[in-house]
Order: sequence, then C-alpha cells, then structure tokens
Amino acid sequence: MTNHHDAGVLGRIGETLHVWRQRYQSRRELARWSERDLHDIGRSWSDVAEELDKPFWRA
Repeated sequence: MTNHHDAGVLGRIGETLHVWRQRYQSRRELARWSERDLHDIGRSWSDVAEELDKPFWRA
C-alpha cells in the first residue's frame, strides 16, 4: 500500500529547507555590505544587526 501523502510532506520539508538556506545566505551577504551600500537602500547598521540576530528559521 502506498502513502501518497509522503511526497507532499517531503516536498514541503525540502521547500522549507531551501527557504532556510536562502535566508542564511542572504543574511551573510548583507553582513558584508558597506555603509554606502546600506545607505543606497535606505538601511542602517542597526537594521542589519537586527536582521543578523534572527535565526535562519525566522522570516
């Protein structure tokens, strides 16, 4: 007997892991931005610090 729900669950797990990895990579990239880069997008180092303090699973 085949459980057709397994593929859906595995797909959602895979998607979640992908989103978490993207968040982690994006935040690491943001940490390397210069003051000028941040100014250009209207952000400050305090904004960056707040974002970097979040764990990868938090949006």
